Amino acid sequence: MHVRHESPRPSIARLRERPNADVLIIGAGINGIATFRDLALQGVDVALVERGDFVSGASSASSHMIHGGIRYLENGEFRLVQESVTERNRLLRTAPHYVRPLETTIPIFSTFSGILSAPFRLLVTHGRGKPRERGAALIKMGLMMYDTFSRDGGQVPRHRFLGRKKSLAELPTMNSDIKYTATYYDASMHDPERLALDVLHDGELAGDDSARAANYLGAVGMSDGKVTLRDELTGETFDFGAKVVLNTSGPWTDITNSALGEHTEYMGGTKGSHIVLDHPELLAATAGREIFFEHSDGRIVLIYPLKGRVLVGTTDIDADPAKPVVCTDDEVEYFFDLIGQVFPTLTVDRSHIVYSFSGIRPLPHHDDTAPGFVSRDYRIVESNSLGTPVLSLVGGKWTTFRALAEHLANDTLALLGRERKVTTETLKIGGGAGYPTDRNARVRWLTEQADGRDQGRVEQLLERYGTRATEVIQATPEQDPELTDLPGYTAAELAHLAETEQVVHLDDLLLRRTSIAFVGGLTDARVRAAAGAVAPVLGWDEAQQTTEIERFIALLRDAHRIDTAKGGAFIAG
Repeated sequence: MHVRHESPRPSIARLRERPNADVLIIGAGINGIATFRDLALQGVDVALVERGDFVSGASSASSHMIHGGIRYLENGEFRLVQESVTERNRLLRTAPHYVRPLETTIPIFSTFSGILSAPFRLLVTHGRGKPRERGAALIKMGLMMYDTFSRDGGQVPRHRFLGRKKSLAELPTMNSDIKYTATYYDASMHDPERLALDVLHDGELAGDDSARAANYLGAVGMSDGKVTLRDELTGETFDFGAKVVLNTSGPWTDITNSALGEHTEYMGGTKGSHIVLDHPELLAATAGREIFFEHSDGRIVLIYPLKGRVLVGTTDIDADPAKPVVCTDDEVEYFFDLIGQVFPTLTVDRSHIVYSFSGIRPLPHHDDTAPGFVSRDYRIVESNSLGTPVLSLVGGKWTTFRALAEHLANDTLALLGRERKVTTETLKIGGGAGYPTDRNARVRWLTEQADGRDQGRVEQLLERYGTRATEVIQATPEQDPELTDLPGYTAAELAHLAETEQVVHLDDLLLRRTSIAFVGGLTDARVRAAAGAVAPVLGWDEAQQTTEIERFIALLRDAHRIDTAKGGAFIAG
């Protein structure tokens, strides 16, 4: 691979110039990033490193939901449900630009049991034995409990039950064998990677020079109380000292601990895969709702309208974090079968797939417990065997990232002998600050920001970045035409992202700074247009652009992220 030989990246240079901090966080998924922000807000000198790109591991393979964890009731995890719904409701207020109420409907095929059923096994002991299917009576009981946990300022409506006739009137293409539907509300998260980048940005702003973060910087060893960090682009290493080390590597927590010099067996992750479909009929059939149900094998399945596409997931299969995971052909067929059970008149095949992705959940080691029953709660394990306190995070999920970070930050502050200064409970996140949440406020904001620009373009930026759209507006010319080969984006917008958000590779831009790949329709010309837009600010010559394009195409094909039969595939020329 072509390697740049110019000066080190500024983010890594800042760490090399002052190779120490009070706290070093290893792993920049959402939990590591949120803890970085929390500690920076307390005035702690904190550094965050990630061997890949920010939020490129488990956190980038989510189902794009912020949910109260209705399924956790089945395991009696009432504390986790209460924390989850509380955090969901907080995110609806603090991150309204990316987190919004999501109407969710469960199809029910029997009063007391059914082929498809809601996610409750309140009478089953922690995942042992064969899954027992549930019908309307148990679903009703579970949703009543869920409503009780969800009471918090009326952030979401209460659930409702409908019989067959009214259900089919609302969802006419649903399987006519249904007897009821149960509808409740959770929340969507339409841009998880951008939400994480907002949290990261807030942390960097809060800490100024005392909060430093770098991607493509791996932790590869530890000796004499110092962690050896390696620049993943150049291979160069340097030692970094810290009073406390936090291991927030998610599914790779044990692998990180091994690299530091301690053997642990905390993790036992499971693989979850998703496909994204360009299917207007299926999109219309959902009526804007998530369709959420349990298959007879006990797996939870969702059919979820998002960005003009339909996201279908997810599987729950034991996986080895040391090996790459992909969405397999068997999983794709499994999804098709499930769609057919709920919407039997619709035809779905591989030609509709425009994107697919797979990731490993950071679940605890679970021996012979069935994957679907492994606790989604988290814990923090302290070790002092390496000479420096190491706190390892075991578990964790998107919905509870703020509460988890608060917990981990409090434990860290205790080790440092310091007190908490600021709470993050009501703190707006990134572009959620000042975000216009009603029509009149939105019109005023757009009018003020347009100031000679096309208002439709300004609204597009507001949807992408929240009120941080002002940063893009200020960094781009008033007359900023779309790229011919990449509609909806301009060269100046992409260059701004590359320059300000530590873009290193082309996939950082196309997979995580934007939704370009997610919605499909990528062609060779569009990928080249994106590479050309960021090349000047990243110092890529023609050879480097070609290398990055080839790397990106290989990455998508190897990960089964595209279907080569239609849009979303790379088309010659």
